[in-house]
Amino acid sequence: MPGYIGTFLPFIAVIVVFYLLILIPDNRRKKKYNNMLSSLKVNDEILTRGGIIGKIINIQDDNIIFQTGPDKVKIKISKSAIGSVLNPTEDITV
Repeated sequence: MPGYIGTFLPFIAVIVVFYLLILIPDNRRKKKYNNMLSSLKVNDEILTRGGIIGKIINIQDDNIIFQTGPDKVKIKISKSAIGSVLNPTEDITV
């Protein structure tokens, strides 16, 4: 019986290392990304995953509409297409 534990110990160690090095940081990144999506506001400047930069003008349930360029072109995209918020607006309470 002790021989079986010795053969499974390296396998268990690899699973633990995999969990610590890959799954935990990925879960933290997903949580941070979801918090960023839920905190989007009108007039935030965003960068899409495709590289388009624009300003949010309307937020719907799962989509946003933003303007980009000097011609004020309006584009409707899914929230999951947002890569990052470049210049978040902050509520200033006096």
